[in-house]
Amino acid sequence: MSKKKILYVEDDETLAFLTADNLEQHFEVIHSNNGAVAFKLFCEQEFDLCVLDIMLPDMDGFQIATEIRKRDSDIPIIFLSAKTMKEDRIKGLKLGADDYLVKPYSIEELILKIEIFLNRSQKKSEKILTKYQLGSFEFEFENYILKNNSKEITLTEREASLLKLFLENRNTVLKRETILTSLWGNDDYFSGRSLDVFISRIRKILKEEPNVRIENIPRIGFKLVID
Repeated sequence: MSKKKILYVEDDETLAFLTADNLEQHFEVIHSNNGAVAFKLFCEQEFDLCVLDIMLPDMDGFQIATEIRKRDSDIPIIFLSAKTMKEDRIKGLKLGADDYLVKPYSIEELILKIEIFLNRSQKKSEKILTKYQLGSFEFEFENYILKNNSKEITLTEREASLLKLFLENRNTVLKRETILTSLWGNDDYFSGRSLDVFISRIRKILKEEPNVRIENIPRIGFKLVID
């Protein structure tokens, strides 16, 4: 597995050598001692995380972070700085940094934080939005959104789960007790009445799409039909 690539920006030669040497045992490190050069590197290459000093020649760390965030809202950014004022830390975090370590810092802590943010970023990138097509409608399950060209409707969590269950069993009869047990945990009278209300609302939303319908199957259940 290839190492994660880090942009490390620090103009203190001794500190940069020691930090980069330790980081390179775990990551691929591209080091720059100049702010403007570092930002050029960011624009030209793909990085997984940025570690930025603040006091830099030509372009300070705050400026680099501001420009980075205009191009990438997700890449983790960690500030390393001798500036200990609370206002500086707040400014850095408001610019979109994930953390702010004050010098002198622990290399072990820095590596741990980098690993945490890289892992968090990886999980975020792996999360795939589940989308379904129902004729002219698009259904985003994670966001509980059902939309077509003319409108966007936010469903309740239960309605979204119900529609997802139908879509995963499209053109197949679903028994009432199967639906109720899956989504409500029981198939009593009150849950059954709630199911009927939710199905009625979903039908009302989908009535604009003639090729999609939820059919009643007497004494058995329902079937989502997509022509």
